[in-house]
Amino acid sequence: MASHSTARADAAEGNPPPLTGIEQARLWLRVAMLGGAVALFVPLHYLFRLFRLPSPWPRHFLGTAARIAGARVRCVGTPLKRDVFYVSNHLSWIDIPALGGASGTAFVAKAEIGTAPIVGWLAGLNRTVYVKRENRLGVAEQINQLRDALIDNWAITVFPEGTTTDGKSLLPFKTPMLRVLEPPPPGVMVQPVLLDYGDAGEDIAWIGQERGVSNARRILARRGSFALRVHFLEPFFPADFPGRKAIAAESRRRIEAALIATLGHPLRPFRYAEEAIGYKGSPAG
Repeated sequence: MASHSTARADAAEGNPPPLTGIEQARLWLRVAMLGGAVALFVPLHYLFRLFRLPSPWPRHFLGTAARIAGARVRCVGTPLKRDVFYVSNHLSWIDIPALGGASGTAFVAKAEIGTAPIVGWLAGLNRTVYVKRENRLGVAEQINQLRDALIDNWAITVFPEGTTTDGKSLLPFKTPMLRVLEPPPPGVMVQPVLLDYGDAGEDIAWIGQERGVSNARRILARRGSFALRVHFLEPFFPADFPGRKAIAAESRRRIEAALIATLGHPLRPFRYAEEAIGYKGSPAG
């Protein structure tokens, strides 16, 4: 157990341990399975798009990709099916295929996800809206993208922590991407979501200075599977909490309460809160 903890700590410091032969085999097997899913679902998706039909295949594809990566997703609670703005905590790139497969939602994600091998392309099939932390002048354009995605997909998800955590912490919620709810589109509700990886959370989490490729390699090389419970919490009308800050605060309050109940103990401070993931020593860092 100590050696595993040490390896996890090294990965978070940006020094991923080399994969063993068995881990390499698992990695390439899962990559091959993802390739098979691409070959099956993507042509079907483009065929539906060609005939201007609503395509269910991104959702099936993302759910399959999450399962190939090892996630065994179980929904707790009832997700709203349309006209919903999901607000979720964030641990991993696996959040996107798992939640997309479970609900059919589109996403707002940081730009780094969009450049990640395989994962970025998969998420892009589902009209993920990518945002750059430094692109403050592009907020209006990004809000327009959000409105378009909400119309086309009926549901959209934001991860307002702005980074990924370890499943035992919860950062303050950032509010710029909630401007789309000022004022809220008619009939749209907000539904907080808690992603619970259980005991596997700290190992799955993409934290510290681990790069996206290194995290994907490490997760795809893991032995066995892991449970991921997607808790769809009680939705609320954003008009009852005027302004994005009030909406963010109410969403966080509900997610925090659910996370504490799930853990059975108070949340802990997140040690990597001040660092941009995977950017140690970079000019932008």
